[in-house]
Amino acid sequence: MAYEEKTMKSDKLYEGKIINLRIDTVELPDKKYSKREIVEHPGGVAIVGITDENEILIVSQYRKAVDKILFELPAGKLEVNEEPKETALRELKEETGYSTEKLEYLLEFYTSPGFSTEKVYIFLAENMTKGEQELESGEFIDVESYKIDDLLEMIKKGDIIDSKTIIGIYTMKNRLS
Repeated sequence: MAYEEKTMKSDKLYEGKIINLRIDTVELPDKKYSKREIVEHPGGVAIVGITDENEILIVSQYRKAVDKILFELPAGKLEVNEEPKETALRELKEETGYSTEKLEYLLEFYTSPGFSTEKVYIFLAENMTKGEQELESGEFIDVESYKIDDLLEMIKKGDIIDSKTIIGIYTMKNRLS
């Protein structure tokens, strides 16, 4: 049976550059009421970029929210009226310098559906051409490439802890199996 909640009222608490925050008052299936804190996020993309050496591109950058440098797939936020594929091509070029004409949709997922609307689309980029990074102001990103078995070991050791990256790497491992 589907237990849906009906939104009775929605109040915007914060509107920011990346996220908005709202509080929804909902009617539950048992006709009681509750509050839901919702983080509105436009969504994003992540790219599994395969080099000519059959390695996967990984960027490393400092993430203030967790106060550490993380190893991640190249990724970025969807802009207004931008299709996920466009975002993937743009972010691949900006963060790594690589471009491609062979971009394939792999999957999509919600990052934290208990409180956020953020959805991430993962793409596979092959036959890439190397160029120069086009980092935005305030971005400081290093790019490396790794064999998939090395990335799987990094996940096991806890060196890679970013969810989109783990999902993308395991998706590629399953695809190659």
